[in-house]
Amino acid sequence: MNFPWPDGVRATAAFTFDVDAESCVLAHDPSASSRMSLMTHQAYGPRVGVPRLLRVLRRQEVKATFFVPGFTADTYPDMVRSIIDEGHEVAHHGYLHEPMQGIDAAREAEYLDRGLEALDRLGIRPAGYRAPWWEMNWHTPDLLIERGFQYDSSLLDGDTPYRLHGTETAGDLVEIPVDWGLDDWEQYAFYPGWTGSGVIESPRKVHEMWLLEARAHHAESGCFVLTNHPFISGRPSRAAALERLIEDVRALDGMWVTTLGEIAAHTAGAVEEVRRVDRIEAPGALATNRE
Repeated sequence: MNFPWPDGVRATAAFTFDVDAESCVLAHDPSASSRMSLMTHQAYGPRVGVPRLLRVLRRQEVKATFFVPGFTADTYPDMVRSIIDEGHEVAHHGYLHEPMQGIDAAREAEYLDRGLEALDRLGIRPAGYRAPWWEMNWHTPDLLIERGFQYDSSLLDGDTPYRLHGTETAGDLVEIPVDWGLDDWEQYAFYPGWTGSGVIESPRKVHEMWLLEARAHHAESGCFVLTNHPFISGRPSRAAALERLIEDVRALDGMWVTTLGEIAAHTAGAVEEVRRVDRIEAPGALATNRE
């Protein structure tokens, strides 16, 4: 690959955190609010995980991107302020981490606007968006462009950022692709009766896997985007392994470790081609879920 990174930069890495807290559980099952243990499992993120991860990032002198649902911002405003005070980027992640698959544009617009209003109450106008569960709809880019978002980080069709054309709306935004293999949910997430297989991986194994991916991105001038959740990777041994990973990634020659906002700003100015992602339908009678 020959991506036009800044002079002296061979590849890019971003450490991102989805601060879901209780939102993803309540969106899935509102009655789960009665499950005290499950609620505290999620509250670990803003109460313990975020402060620990902020200390890790401070020691490593790395700025990260935190995707914060509006409900989390409303529930833990001081935690969000602590992220801002450390100089990190805060971006949009829905309001209640709502299920997005197949919803219409009007409902999705309501979720986007409610999340924007919650962040605005803390003085934040986010440049970036990440769809809950990385579940974009074909109309989502238009909604984001209409609201002035500069980038999205939800799609999985590339190793480097690209400019994404709106489907109906004039204009474009930067897409910074992600990968399920670079998400801590697949490695560590487990709660009986709610999520996970019950197999919780060793942080040593996860560090090795992610470092191999970072080195491969570095070799190909790619963009390594790691997604972590504070209620998962904020636990002690996992945070320690993450800090070792950050050290290893920073040591790669020519690796630019920065926020998604910085990557998006560079891409918008350096990449001329605008990509259109077209919907592919199943042929004939096999087609389903047509709009």
